[in-house]
Amino acid sequence: MTSSEIFSIITFIYGLATIFYVVAWIFKARPAGKLAAIITIVAALGNLAGIILRWVESYQMGIGHAPLSNLFESLIFFAMTIAMIHLFIEFRYKLRFVGVAASPISFLVMAYASLPKVVAYTPLPKINDAIQPLIPALQSNWLIAHVMTCFIGYAAFAIAFGISLMFLVKDSADRQSPGIVSRIPDSDTLDDLTHQMVMLGFLFLSVGIITGAVWANQAWGRYWGWDPKETWSLITWLIYASLLHARLMRGWQGKKIAVLSCIGFLAVIFTYFGVNLLPGLHSYQ
Repeated sequence: MTSSEIFSIITFIYGLATIFYVVAWIFKARPAGKLAAIITIVAALGNLAGIILRWVESYQMGIGHAPLSNLFESLIFFAMTIAMIHLFIEFRYKLRFVGVAASPISFLVMAYASLPKVVAYTPLPKINDAIQPLIPALQSNWLIAHVMTCFIGYAAFAIAFGISLMFLVKDSADRQSPGIVSRIPDSDTLDDLTHQMVMLGFLFLSVGIITGAVWANQAWGRYWGWDPKETWSLITWLIYASLLHARLMRGWQGKKIAVLSCIGFLAVIFTYFGVNLLPGLHSYQ
C-alpha cells in the first residue's frame, strides 16, 4: 500500500470521526463521543504512518526529504496536527466538544488534499500529490523546523476558529432554541479555550517566522524581502498580536475575541492558499 492510498483511507476515517462527534454532541451520547475519540486516534496515527511512509518512498526514489515541501504534503501534516492538538485538549481537560469544532476541519483538509482531480476544476490552488525533488532553496535543515512550527501554529488557530464559531452561535442563538444552546459549553469555557489556542498558535507562528527569516538569509541572502507570503504572515501575526494585546491590556473577552479569532483565521487561510495566486518565492505547488 502506498502513502497516497493510506491518505485516501484516512480521509474517510476523519469523516467518520466527525459524524460520531456530531452525533455525540446532538444526542448527548457519551458512547458515541468515546468512539469518535478512538476513531480520531486511529486517523491521526494512520496519518502519521502515511507521512513516514511517504518519507521512506522519497528515499527509495533517490530524492529523500521530509514530506513537507509542497501543498499536498503540508495539507496532510496540517490535518494531523489539528487532530493531535484537539485530542490532547480532549483528554487533558475532558472537553469532548472540541472534537465537534476540530474534526470537521481535519476532514475537510484531508478531503481537499485527496481530491486533486476535482480541485483541478476549481479556482482553488492546484494540488500535485507526486513526490518531487526539492529545489535548491528548499534543500536545508531549516525546512522541517520552519514548516512544522508554522503549521502547529496554524492548527492551533484552526481550533481556536472552530471554538470561536461555537461561541458566536451560542451568543446569537434564538432564545426559542434552548436545545441548541444547551449543547454548547458555557461562554467562559469557550472564551478561555480560544485564548489558550491563540496563545499557542501565536507562539509557534512567531517561531516559524523567525526560523523562516534565518532560512531566507541562508537561501537568498536576506532575512526579509516582503514576499507576499512574508507580508501576509506578518499581517496574520499582527492580527493575533492585537487580539492578545486587547485581551491582556484592555480586558476584551467574549464576542470581541471570538470575532478577532475568526478574522485572524481568515488571514491564515489567505496566507496559506491565497498567496499561491500571487507571484512570489513561497507559492506552494
